Amino acid sequence: MKKLWSWIWRIVGALLLLLLLYQLWIFAHIAWWVKHNPSTSAFMDQRLLMMQSKRPDAELRHQWVPYAKISNNLKRAMIASEDAKFVDHEGFDWEGIQKAYEKNLKKGKIVAGGSTISQQLAKNLFLSTKRTPWRKAEEVLITVMLEQMMTKQRIFEIYLNVIEWGNGVFGAEAAARYYYRVSAAQLSATQAAKLAAMVPNPRYYDQHREARGMLRKTQIILKRMNDAEIP
Repeated sequence: MKKLWSWIWRIVGALLLLLLLYQLWIFAHIAWWVKHNPSTSAFMDQRLLMMQSKRPDAELRHQWVPYAKISNNLKRAMIASEDAKFVDHEGFDWEGIQKAYEKNLKKGKIVAGGSTISQQLAKNLFLSTKRTPWRKAEEVLITVMLEQMMTKQRIFEIYLNVIEWGNGVFGAEAAARYYYRVSAAQLSATQAAKLAAMVPNPRYYDQHREARGMLRKTQIILKRMNDAEIP
């Protein structure tokens, strides 16, 4: 019995050590990305693998663009659409999470997430698309690291450069050129609002660009953009 417990503690210790090393790996990446731009993300890598499983020569559309060269229209649209309290919270919008929980409870299924821009970035950079308790706990830890180590502007800059905007389309520059044939700096208010409206389901809206739900949300975002505070 003593040998059994000894082995159990060894296994537990080894697992804890692996978990600690994984957190240190994440910490090191975030520290590097404070000053250096990530060339890819976990989500981008997953999407590329899925695309290449169907078409081996498939490539992602992605081009990094500095924060100053992204239209303020898009910045305001994304804040208005995804995280109105972004500049004020410390990674989590507790009121938004509560509202999302109540909405999901009422509908009997998940229809709202309540995730902040920081949480979305944590998922995109490091985590899989599977919804598990472990992933949610890891998302919280990564979000705390991002908020403690990066400025709001840096978090937002990386976010705008790595989020998905269509089938294999990632980042503001690629999205602006793919949908409107302009640079991210040249996006109009209406174009920016429409791109922001696409974010919850970008691959679907890539194929259904005149979907009523997206067009309705575009108008809502346009009305809210002037009140959006950007970092």
